[in-house]
Amino acid sequence: MRRFFYAINDDNNPSETNYSKLSTLPIGASVELTESIIHHWCRVLRANIGDKGILFDGFGGEYQVQLQTISKKHATVTLLAHIETDRNAAVLTKIGLVMSRGERMDYAIQKSTELGVTAIQLLSSHHGEVNLKPAQVEKKLTQWQQVAIAACEQCGLNRPPLIIAPLSIDDWLLNVAASEKEMVVSPMVAELSQDSYYQVLQQPADLRLQLSVPAAGQPLMPEALPIVLKQHAPYIELLIGPEGGLSADECTQAADVGFVPWQIGPRVLRTETAPVVALSALATLHNLSQ
Repeated sequence: MRRFFYAINDDNNPSETNYSKLSTLPIGASVELTESIIHHWCRVLRANIGDKGILFDGFGGEYQVQLQTISKKHATVTLLAHIETDRNAAVLTKIGLVMSRGERMDYAIQKSTELGVTAIQLLSSHHGEVNLKPAQVEKKLTQWQQVAIAACEQCGLNRPPLIIAPLSIDDWLLNVAASEKEMVVSPMVAELSQDSYYQVLQQPADLRLQLSVPAAGQPLMPEALPIVLKQHAPYIELLIGPEGGLSADECTQAADVGFVPWQIGPRVLRTETAPVVALSALATLHNLSQ
């Protein structure tokens, strides 16, 4: 069955309908679909009355639904059953990711989502190739949050990662040092970001890792990593630089707030490849540690 994210704050909502958390509605209730779902399911995929699908709103679990009515601008479904299963990664992760251009950034967000990342903090840096103007931030934040949500719909994840508005790497590291964790996210996930599941992002990480280029004499794996991965639901922050790497000053700043170098293999990874390899490695190492 097709899966759709039911955004209770739908940016494409022309009628300003107030959408409710699915968990507040009884099984058997009639639910007004958001404009985004109507467009995708009813117009693009040409769904018919009686078709079944899955809705998830990010607050836990998902719901089997059946299309009840379809009109030009509205559609409703009936809630048939609640499925409690969540498919979150066993390791909670936030990636501080220096922004890259075009499809490479979309790829990094999409694949990180499929691998279960909890949040992505967008960053600009000295050697980075993307610096958004203030007028561009909201549009790009919405675009990249939608990339993450589409990946959730495809892969079965039902708590989407939060894409957090960009900061300079200097400002982000200062916030990390001061334990300030204010998150600016797209309106479509603003209420969701306050859910208890995401509160770990307000806490100091159990371990901070900076993906680094290979260096002579540098250990392949930080000593603390196997220990942290034995914990229940460990929270790890990752810092991933741009194609040109972080500057010497940025590396020093990162080390000063507790980021330790982690080089994965003898090769230099592209900035969109590094999150995929890092998240895959963490999942594998966590499984081996249990």
